[in-house]
Amino acid sequence: MTVLEVIQRSAEFLTRKEVETPRLQVELLLAHLLRLPRMGLYLNFERQLTAPELDQLREWVRRRGEREPLQHIIGSTSFCGLEMAVSREVLVPRPETELLAELGWKFLLQQAGVTPMALDFGTGSGCLAILLAAKCPAASVEAVDISPEALAIAQGNADRHGVAGRVRFRESDGFAALEREARFDLIISNPPYIPSEEIATLDPEVRDHDPRRALDGGADGLEFYRRLAGEAAAFLRPGGRLMCEFGDGQAPAVAELLRTQMWIVETVLSDYSGCERILVAYRGPENGATAAP
Repeated sequence: MTVLEVIQRSAEFLTRKEVETPRLQVELLLAHLLRLPRMGLYLNFERQLTAPELDQLREWVRRRGEREPLQHIIGSTSFCGLEMAVSREVLVPRPETELLAELGWKFLLQQAGVTPMALDFGTGSGCLAILLAAKCPAASVEAVDISPEALAIAQGNADRHGVAGRVRFRESDGFAALEREARFDLIISNPPYIPSEEIATLDPEVRDHDPRRALDGGADGLEFYRRLAGEAAAFLRPGGRLMCEFGDGQAPAVAELLRTQMWIVETVLSDYSGCERILVAYRGPENGATAAP
């Protein structure tokens, strides 16, 4: 069977299984299998697949038809151009989170006269912490997560990208494991923000395969923003920033939570689809915390 025939037949199968972008999904699986760039498939439409190649692709397509995420099948995903290992133990990074990463590293690059310090709150795969370290070579990054399984994946990703010496992963329930004197220029977070009762309504790729504790933000989805609002300021240096991602429609509630804890909301930014997605805040000097530069 040729590359083109495999693409056509597999795409038809995934269409029947109601998988979004079925042809793209097949092409990405096949490109991974053949170790080709996706566009390289178009130069190899007449190539005959071997029996082992066909067997492997059929298995992957079957799994994708059962709504297992593509990223879990191939074992990795691209985040800001860096390949990150993922599994059922970590949330698959979304494109919107790349915007948060970019805001974070640009802020760290502006810090002059100090070694920039950053904290990734709820690191998961480590994608945010690793990008901060990769894009800001002078920075030192701490990353906390309650899941030891997630931290093992994150450590492997840091090793893979040569930043393990500047990213320290720690098992922690929120800020609990940090030293009292720890201070950061940036606290960055993509915390769980799905209301508990809404998890059952999510796409199967998310509902059945992402770890629930990486999704579940409590009854109203705001549990972790309350923790950030109430606890993060004690760990910020003067001029420091809190940057966090949130869910659709949550901007007003997250901003209000922060304001009630004396934060100043500097900006709320939208994602690629125009939905408000990222909030940046700081604490003013009159509130006994950090001052904006």
